[in-house]
Amino acid sequence: MAITTKMVKDLRDKTQAGMMDCKKALESTGGDMEKAVDLLRQKGLAVAAKRANRATSEGVVATYIHAGGKLGVMVELGCETDFVAKNDDFREFAKDLAMHIAAANPISISRDEVPANVIAREKDIFVQQALDSGKPEAIVEKMVNGKIEKFLAEVALLEQKFVKNPDLSIQDLLNELVGKMGENISVKKFARFQVGAE
Repeated sequence: MAITTKMVKDLRDKTQAGMMDCKKALESTGGDMEKAVDLLRQKGLAVAAKRANRATSEGVVATYIHAGGKLGVMVELGCETDFVAKNDDFREFAKDLAMHIAAANPISISRDEVPANVIAREKDIFVQQALDSGKPEAIVEKMVNGKIEKFLAEVALLEQKFVKNPDLSIQDLLNELVGKMGENISVKKFARFQVGAE
């Protein structure tokens, strides 16, 4: 199948990958758009894995203030060089991330950082719900483990589904950005402020 410039442009619009990367992905998948998207995402994952241990001492602090000024977020997004820190795509991702945090209200960046007391409290609630519904003890443990996994995916920022595109997680978007920028990028920390909330 002949790869047209329109196909390359469509793939680029979908993935934000470079023109040549899009063309090569389409050529190697015989023009299959979905397979090309998957191939570019895998490439982003591979680049992200290679660069994961590099220091991210540059970066940007992005903010988002929701209309009315009652909800605000600050997020620090780290990268390796000031060149990337000044890049429009990098800054746009940081702004999107701040907006996402305002909307999705994560507890932590990754599931490893969710406080043990929060997990224990949720587990107690899930166990009680399962027992109250009359489920046998043997099944309760499996049900609770499944609910804890789901809870962690909902409260850990990197595992949350992006509010602007629920097909992708924040980690997916981060991997794509790493693949595109060619250096390690990490979410360092965030703070979410809401009037009247603790």
